[in-house]
Amino acid sequence: MKAKASYLLLFFGTLLLNPAVAGNIPEALKSALPPPELSAKTWILMDYNTGWVLASKNADERIETASLSKIMTTYAVFHELKEGNIKLDDLVHISKKAWRTGGSRMFIEVDTKVSVEDLLKGVIVQSGNDASVALAEYVAGSEDAFAARMNEYARKLGMVNSNFTNAPGLPDPDHYSTAHDLSIVTAAMIREFPEFYKWYAQREFTFNDITQHNRNLLLNRDPTADGVKTGYTKAAGYGLIGSAARDGMRLIAAVTGASNRMRRAKEVQSLLTFGFSTYNSLQLAKGGVPVTDIKVYKGDQDQVGIGVFEPLYLTAPRDNKFKITTRLNTPPWIIAPVSPGTEMANIEVLVGEQKLMRYPLVALHPVGEGAWWERALDSVLLWFE
Repeated sequence: MKAKASYLLLFFGTLLLNPAVAGNIPEALKSALPPPELSAKTWILMDYNTGWVLASKNADERIETASLSKIMTTYAVFHELKEGNIKLDDLVHISKKAWRTGGSRMFIEVDTKVSVEDLLKGVIVQSGNDASVALAEYVAGSEDAFAARMNEYARKLGMVNSNFTNAPGLPDPDHYSTAHDLSIVTAAMIREFPEFYKWYAQREFTFNDITQHNRNLLLNRDPTADGVKTGYTKAAGYGLIGSAARDGMRLIAAVTGASNRMRRAKEVQSLLTFGFSTYNSLQLAKGGVPVTDIKVYKGDQDQVGIGVFEPLYLTAPRDNKFKITTRLNTPPWIIAPVSPGTEMANIEVLVGEQKLMRYPLVALHPVGEGAWWERALDSVLLWFE
């Protein structure tokens, strides 16, 4: 690999990376300002674009999830919709088990039929335990089989401290997660299913002539907030995962074990306020747009554009002026054929002399082999390279 170009970015604020880059924000990019003091048992503030944890307390400690695990429930159902296995207007037969499920309810009635869309809104807005069980049975045949799917999605997302045994999040010693893991599935849901995530901002929902209001008080406190989910049991305390987007930056904040519903909303709001006032976002590369072109020999095209398929970001604090050097490393040339997604080069990100990370750049489009005479000519030209 040969250094072909470099450029200097001087800025106040956040440089974001890719969501696949998880973990804590690098120390070199961490703000010197302390996060707010919270009374919640566990809490976390995560940057959506990078997956970086900006601040936390006991975020990987196992907790009783209560209704916060309904985020995974809807995530699993959204996958079924996307894959075409079910449709929003499918009518779901309500079993006696779903009807009898206690706790917060949508008030569906046994042996009636309710659409998948209404059941999802019953889960999201009304936190219906009955609706959660009905969807689980419809999707997987039984709640146990659905819980197995929840766990499979958790493994794929890297939720290493989670296990689910039921759809609503009812108390069970083997049903647990963490504030960090629940933030991971929240980010995945927002990213993968924006068309369905919008329901998490819905303030109320009426079913069976009963109107229930969204329990997420954050929606009334912050006009930039658009979700996400509340949870409560006596053992778990009050929990809330919230998300808001401002000026191209989205944050996810979660608190669990709060003393009351007003406290959980206030503390999530405090985390979001801290995050937006302390950090900012900068896009390094646009998704699908070439960062540069590389010479191609023996191909049906002379060049291939390299870049990233998804936008590339970093995160850094507003209260410091960071000298970020971004160095582009590319080979002098490549030989066809080239497949899209093949790693061709990389971007190195440095703060001063400290190398923070290296991010791969891939071919954005295919390059096939050229005609025989093109390959022969390029073979001669390569002797001079």
